[in-house]
Amino acid sequence: QVQLVESGGGLVQPGGSLRLSCAASGFTFSNYYIGWVRQAPGKGLDWVSAIKTDGGSTYYADSMKGRSTISRDNAKNTMFLQMNDLKPDDTAVYYCNANSGPYNYWGQGTQVTVSS
Repeated sequence: QVQLVESGGGLVQPGGSLRLSCAASGFTFSNYYIGWVRQAPGKGLDWVSAIKTDGGSTYYADSMKGRSTISRDNAKNTMFLQMNDLKPDDTAVYYCNANSGPYNYWGQGTQVTVSS
């Protein structure tokens, strides 16, 4: 059974940091591009970041460049997103996504709230 389980969300003050994790099971993790997509209240899906299968290439939305770092550990089937200097506009549910050709998997999401 394919599973993507996110963790690490929470309430943080503006300027703070969070490290999101995504633990995968049920598929060959190392064969998949992995990334994060978020959805703010009342808005559509917003792509955040992605990382290539071997971790050699990383990609970021303009809004996250310079403030976040995506990484993966294929030996542990886990991906991470370190987010720094968080802003209220970063408030959203963050979803882990795994993609390989026609196969596309999603986690249940973790809530990130940035507020003073």
